[in-house]
Amino acid sequence: MKSIVILFLFLGGIANGQNTMSLNANTTSPKATIAEAAWMTGHWKGEAFGGITEEIWSPPSAGSMMFVFRLIVDGEVNFYEIGHIREVDNTLAFELKHFDKELRGWEEKEEVQRFKLIKIADNRLYFDGFTFERLGHDEINIYGLIHQDDGSVAEVKFNYKRQ
Repeated sequence: MKSIVILFLFLGGIANGQNTMSLNANTTSPKATIAEAAWMTGHWKGEAFGGITEEIWSPPSAGSMMFVFRLIVDGEVNFYEIGHIREVDNTLAFELKHFDKELRGWEEKEEVQRFKLIKIADNRLYFDGFTFERLGHDEINIYGLIHQDDGSVAEVKFNYKRQ
């Protein structure tokens, strides 16, 4: 399973999916504030990777929104993520770290996965390799580019319903 979710580990401008974008070199992120991501606030559940996915996002505060994620497969936690969207240099950054079911980190201690904001359009926040899409008050999609075992990159859709 670890190889499937490597999407969060090695994205950096590899490919564009139908719903995701990659940041070009020398491109700067647009101005934005955390208020533009406030609609992510809440408890969300969906299905992916053969299990149940769950995300809980805090309301905006102090220039950030924190979240936790877990994947449950066959009644057991597979892995967790903790992260945030935060204001950095008058724009937004999506940052996260991974942990196994016993909270042992996947990344090195000082390493954080960082994804720059590319643009905000209509009901979407586009980060480098991730797109957050608001379908309505009670439904969102998160699209991510995921590295496959064969070395290819595929866009995966996480559909979530508000709990």
